[in-house]
Amino acid sequence: MSAIATNASRTREPFPDVVPGLQISPAAPGLWRVTRPQGAVLGHIEQRGVGAELRFGAKRLVAGGIRSIELGEFWSSRDAAEVFR
Repeated sequence: MSAIATNASRTREPFPDVVPGLQISPAAPGLWRVTRPQGAVLGHIEQRGVGAELRFGAKRLVAGGIRSIELGEFWSSRDAAEVFR
């Protein structure tokens, strides 16, 4: 694998959708942090699969922010984000 391909695969990309009432920021490649505008972290959205198999998993942080609960897997990034509203 070339250095260019390695750097591209590690790029943190912005979330594909804007969802009113939520701020969604890159946390790692294929992982986004979901927060309220005031800063409280609600959970994470993770990209899973590629191409036709692309899905988005949503996990809500439990009080204290140590554990998370799987909320589901969605075909669209927008649907995954909507579970936090």
